[in-house]
Amino acid sequence: MKIHEYQGKQLFTKYGVPTPFGIPAFSIAEADEAIERVISETGGQVVVVKAQIHAGGRGKGGGVKVAKGAEAAREAVRKIFGMQLVTHQTGPQGKKVNRLLIEQGLDIARELYLGMTLDRASGRVVVMASTEGGVEIEEVAAKHPEKILKQPIYPAVGWQAFQARDLAYRLGLVGEEIKSFHRFIESLVRCYFDLDCSLAEINPLVVTKQGKVLALDAKINFDDNALFRHKDLEDLTDPDEEEPAELEAKKYDLSYIALDGNIGCMVNGAGLAMSTMDIIKYYGGQPANFLDVGGGASTEKVTAAFKIITKDPKVKGIFINIFGGIMKCDVIAAGVVAAVKEVGLKLPLVVRLEGTNVEIGKRILAESGLNIVPAVEMADGARKIVELAKGQS
Repeated sequence: MKIHEYQGKQLFTKYGVPTPFGIPAFSIAEADEAIERVISETGGQVVVVKAQIHAGGRGKGGGVKVAKGAEAAREAVRKIFGMQLVTHQTGPQGKKVNRLLIEQGLDIARELYLGMTLDRASGRVVVMASTEGGVEIEEVAAKHPEKILKQPIYPAVGWQAFQARDLAYRLGLVGEEIKSFHRFIESLVRCYFDLDCSLAEINPLVVTKQGKVLALDAKINFDDNALFRHKDLEDLTDPDEEEPAELEAKKYDLSYIALDGNIGCMVNGAGLAMSTMDIIKYYGGQPANFLDVGGGASTEKVTAAFKIITKDPKVKGIFINIFGGIMKCDVIAAGVVAAVKEVGLKLPLVVRLEGTNVEIGKRILAESGLNIVPAVEMADGARKIVELAKGQS
């Protein structure tokens, strides 16, 4: 789950992570009021107007403007609010800007990078820092990997003071900057673990001419599997930033990710889903989605999954690949029949069932009178749906 920059900074503030003074705005009128308040409360004349979308590279796309004085800031608001912001992460279609963050300008001496995420190779959460702040970290990793400094967090001992000092020295911080950096990371680490984050990234992390370290940006992602512990965080979701099909899938506890292909997939189990997409590619097809119905799906859940797949206009054929363990093949079959009748499916449908109650499941499909193509194994099913989808295209 992703949230906006202003929401991330609000969470940072609760944990004592320093951020510039800023106010979110959801209309031009609110933004104008926020400009006056930022100038009044900070005593400065420099105001930063920042588009709020779930994508990086906003500055390069024209979504971040530094303005001197209230009038210039109001002009920036009118340029940014409502624009279709295109960045390297949004794709050519861009995203419409419906939210802004009006923030005080800072007297910046240096820009750094700081991030936390799980390093799957070591099985540890790692704190990463770099002197290359303000630049896409992927670009730094590709061209200058030696500039990314890392400190792992060992679960038995947690974050240690010497690790913060090590990063501070290697970043070239001195005096009060080191103390400020030390406190900053301690607060960030506490925030990361308390909220079950999967990513906490600050790019740039700035050092002011007064020696203070602040988060000029805030990118926080949460582990979806831990959201049951943080019901309040779910309220931070912005539906405008989510794929409608993925939002619908969440209602039924389905794991769904839209892709660019034309063959819809319904599978139980993440590993089998990945294998299914691989074998579709092997036979020359392109999967339209990742969809895992889980191990204990009901007929209602299967029907919902089927509807989500068929709403995708790119889909030219559907492959259902089920291995019944906890999941029973007859439940899947009943769900498929109900969904096909309700949707009025006209696309090719190939079904491969194996496992618990497989014969009952096959009989339900055969006696349904529907145009369902059976497959004896996964490869057989993939081969058939690729050929049928080509005919539709």
